[in-house]
Amino acid sequence: MKRAVVNLTSLRPIWSLPSNHVVAIRSAFGDGWDVVHVSTPSSSDGDGSGGSQEAIDAAAGAEVYIGWGISREVIRTAGDSLCWVHTAAAGVGGSLTPELQASPAVITNSRGIHAEPVAEWAVAAIGFCARGFHAAVAGQAKRKWVKPQMAALDTPIRELSEIRVGLIGLGGIGRAIARRCSALGMETRAVRRRAGGRRPKGVSWIGGPDELLELASQSDVLVIAAPQTASTFQLVDSGVLAALPKGAYVLNVARGALLDEDALLVHLNSGHLAGSVLDVFATEPLPEDHPFWSHPKVFVTPHVSGVSHRFWEREMELIVDNIGRYLRGNRLRNLVNLTAGY
Repeated sequence: MKRAVVNLTSLRPIWSLPSNHVVAIRSAFGDGWDVVHVSTPSSSDGDGSGGSQEAIDAAAGAEVYIGWGISREVIRTAGDSLCWVHTAAAGVGGSLTPELQASPAVITNSRGIHAEPVAEWAVAAIGFCARGFHAAVAGQAKRKWVKPQMAALDTPIRELSEIRVGLIGLGGIGRAIARRCSALGMETRAVRRRAGGRRPKGVSWIGGPDELLELASQSDVLVIAAPQTASTFQLVDSGVLAALPKGAYVLNVARGALLDEDALLVHLNSGHLAGSVLDVFATEPLPEDHPFWSHPKVFVTPHVSGVSHRFWEREMELIVDNIGRYLRGNRLRNLVNLTAGY
């Protein structure tokens, strides 16, 4: 029999595959397939891991592997029998090892599955910034009534329709953010790897990577929503932050590696930037002694922008559809470009 390994038991219960979905996956593969469900929990954080000894042992002779990323050891054990890898994570950086590059297997990811909740986080964060909640939170911590500062003639509080949003990345998450921002009256511009092509709904201008400084110069809020690749490492550096208008905000829902965190602190402390809302960090969990924790202009959320009780509903639709495509020999959805890194 052909073998498929399902390694989606997570250390975090909300990301752990429900038992009824195991049945649905087995049914989708049908007769002639030995679908092995790995019960040992693995990490679903970031790009995932999936390297438990149970998963490694189960991978021997496997043709299909579905997990939170895939480890070198799993690939080595599966060998040339491995044809398709699916990761329930959107990021694939941790899976793009030399072993996978040398493998005959294709890999699909879950880009777009987190788009709705992450976009809602982004819009909430923009509202947090625009309506001056930073000042209110700081005042509450000091038991101080900050109405005089928040209602002054030079108040930083603005209506959403006044905000110009700059998006770095126009994948599923970027497009979902743009739709919401546009519906609330915000002007939204973006840069992506390729400048041409059709503009998604809600986006008034699209540039390429070489136009990032132009985007920054016209953004009251800069939202980082691009995948982590070799070319996006610390893409938002001191130069990009300096190009932002005075009083701008920076949001990051991508990966911590895309933002130069030290440069961000410099521009926050200088008064050039008004604040930042961050869900991802270069080191996670964020170290206890990191200055972000106590910085009055930084609001920290612990990499939870994608949390949703609807995740498995969307993820299972993708998995089951792709199983059918695989069995029929059709092109899979969400194929990862190994060269581009996403």
